Amino acid sequence: MSAVLFIKENGVGYITLNRPDKYNSFNREMAMALQGYLDECEKDDEVRCIYITGAGKGFCAGQDLAEAINPTPEEFARMVRDHYNATILRLRHIEKPIIAAVNGIAAGAGANIALACDIVLANESASFLQAFSKIGLIPDSGGTYMLPRLVGMQRAAALMMTAEKVSAKDAVAMGMIYKSFADDVFEAESKQMAVNLAQMPTKGIGLTKRLLNSTFDHTLEQQLDMEMEVQGLAGSTHDFGEGVMAFLQKRKPEFKGK
Repeated sequence: MSAVLFIKENGVGYITLNRPDKYNSFNREMAMALQGYLDECEKDDEVRCIYITGAGKGFCAGQDLAEAINPTPEEFARMVRDHYNATILRLRHIEKPIIAAVNGIAAGAGANIALACDIVLANESASFLQAFSKIGLIPDSGGTYMLPRLVGMQRAAALMMTAEKVSAKDAVAMGMIYKSFADDVFEAESKQMAVNLAQMPTKGIGLTKRLLNSTFDHTLEQQLDMEMEVQGLAGSTHDFGEGVMAFLQKRKPEFKGK
């Protein structure tokens, strides 16, 4: 059985973590396969949105601890670097929209991989858990970077130190994720958002992502300069010309992602 499933449809690359008997916890095979499919989606011009979810009743329970029994510090660092850091950097640097469709528990690295995506959607029975402190570890997979920026330092510290489980409803309320849906419509609603994004100006969305990646590291002046530069790039795309013509001709634009 493949640890990760992939299909391409309607401009969307659908990636499914596929170890449902382990709540899609990561082993090396799954980490490498996920990275491979992310690379494939980045290079494929037909893929204009990436959608990541989990098979079965959970999104991802983090690291499969059976692969992490008594590692040396060097082995542990190598696993974090190769499995997780490499995945997070791909999620942030691919200039296409990426949706995390959280369909159940997202714990540890699983939660932080979801939060590294551009848009996080969840079903109402989903939950998010910074589980690291329960086993004496620190939050990795970008958790100490992303979570304080999403929910503030106080709340991030409390969630990480207490390992308190956060419901999908509360995650929306605190700004951790974008939106939740009732379980019975979640798959349809989340996939429809992916299809909609795949029909939008992909280059412009990718450039928006580039700007968002820099916003917390720049002064206002630096960000304004970067916006000016990147707007020039956006203005040279096919889809900008199509968007202007469609507006003037009072019709629906037909974006090509170019």
